[in-house]
Amino acid sequence: MTKQDNSKVDEGLQGNEKIEEAILGLQTESTQEMLAHALTVVRRRMKENGQLIVAVEPPAGGGQLLLQTVKTSDGKLWWAAFTGFEEELRGSDRVKSTFLADMGQLFATALQADGVEGIILNPWNRTLMLEKELIRIILGQQG
Repeated sequence: MTKQDNSKVDEGLQGNEKIEEAILGLQTESTQEMLAHALTVVRRRMKENGQLIVAVEPPAGGGQLLLQTVKTSDGKLWWAAFTGFEEELRGSDRVKSTFLADMGQLFATALQADGVEGIILNPWNRTLMLEKELIRIILGQQG
């Protein structure tokens, strides 16, 4: 695996490759320990003011922008977020508008959002499904 040239990566995304590596480890060895490690890495990046890329869809009827959702095979809706532009481009079926979102704010907003199960990081490749309970754990709001 080649080391990423972070000089070309937006400052808020630098370090997100650690999340991708933790997800790869979880995909390789799906254990509670690896899940705990991946959540710890996500929390650490959040505390470093890390950012994620979120895709937005134009509002219906001129309202506010809507975060793009992904529907899983069980019919549930999830917000999609990406650790880097390479991950975001893997699923580029149509041109999307994207912006960088602060991880902590995105996670807190997801907990308040009705109709979504949580956030899927990198839905096309290095995927981590963060349902609301896992988001609470990352934010330190257990129970």
